[in-house]
Amino acid sequence: MEGMRTLLRGSLKKSLGAMRDEDRLAAAWIVVCGRALSERGSIAGYVDGIVEVDVVDLVWLRQMNGMRQQLVRELGEIADVPVRQIRFSLRSHDHSARVERERRDA
Repeated sequence: MEGMRTLLRGSLKKSLGAMRDEDRLAAAWIVVCGRALSERGSIAGYVDGIVEVDVVDLVWLRQMNGMRQQLVRELGEIADVPVRQIRFSLRSHDHSARVERERRDA
């Protein structure tokens, strides 16, 4: 499994070159975090090396905070975008409910 993840990381990094920084980060987020974590948080913005991530609830926010340095390093490496910091914030309830409905309906 780890070998596949490494292969995906290399391929993704090469294919993201023409995208906007925020889109590159969003694409890299899924690979960096894996499915479970990436479904609980999403890239909400990027300015001057600071990535904003919306998180579904406090439990997942704490989990992501514990992985902050690893996420900063890997996200910047794969997206090939300077990442100095990640700021996590709780999503609004309306947004979380809509995302959950979309996931169920898919």
